[in-house]
Amino acid sequence: MSLRWKDLADAARVTPGSQVELARDYDPGRREPDLAKDAGEAALAQAKALFEQLQDRFFAQADRALLVVLQAIDAAGKDGTIKHVMSGLNPEGVDVYSFKAPTAAELAHDYLWRHQRVLPERGRIAVFNRSHYENVLVTRVHPELLNPPVPSDELEALWQKRFREINSWERYLCETGTVIVKLFLNVSKSEQKRRFLERLNNPEKNWKFSVDDLKERAFWDQYQHAFADMLSHTSTDWAPWYVVPADHKWFSHLTTSAVLLDTLSSLGPRYPELAPAAKEALLQAKSDLLDEQG
Repeated sequence: MSLRWKDLADAARVTPGSQVELARDYDPGRREPDLAKDAGEAALAQAKALFEQLQDRFFAQADRALLVVLQAIDAAGKDGTIKHVMSGLNPEGVDVYSFKAPTAAELAHDYLWRHQRVLPERGRIAVFNRSHYENVLVTRVHPELLNPPVPSDELEALWQKRFREINSWERYLCETGTVIVKLFLNVSKSEQKRRFLERLNNPEKNWKFSVDDLKERAFWDQYQHAFADMLSHTSTDWAPWYVVPADHKWFSHLTTSAVLLDTLSSLGPRYPELAPAAKEALLQAKSDLLDEQG
């Protein structure tokens, strides 16, 4: 299975410049036909071990940063992805940011400001649970949330402008040392319904359900159009999107792991090589320790 990480990642990658139609191009229930769930979970454990090793070298080398962007509709599994894929990593090198409705202070700045201020340092990984893409998703479905308001006949021009701004911002980040991995968890409407009902029927999961989630479900078609347009306009050579089939959680986690492993492996992180003088100092320190009495 370890030889197939790149295959899994490539199958999810959105070709830059392509025109995406989610229903046509990406099956949310897709999984490898010759891969059973138990084998997939074993492969996920292997992936986590490899990811941990790569992260340790990435953290030590500290010449680049990694930004992981997670976008999806409600109940697609963003929180579970963070929990199952990122567990085992050194928490000293990972930060998770969940972006909810912007505060008054955030609204007083440009829409990228609150994301810019929490970008990862070199050697660190930041995960955006929802992200700057909310500004071409939620506000597109609900343009009444735009601040300041925008006339309806100017909205299409606004979205195209924001796509250009986001692409330029991400390109700048990549050129200055931040590697960006963008993951869209693609869940079906029927599976979302099943997960909502599970949350409602299980008292221990009631806290995960919000009446607002059901209200947003009524805009399913509008969100699917907004997602497809986002993927079509912002999957770039420097920051491509990956559409992760999310109906089967275990395969969603495995595909996400494959993308992250393929990305980190391609960077070839290494532990820093000490200069001769530093090596001499270490040898002297070792000698001093061995010479200690008692």
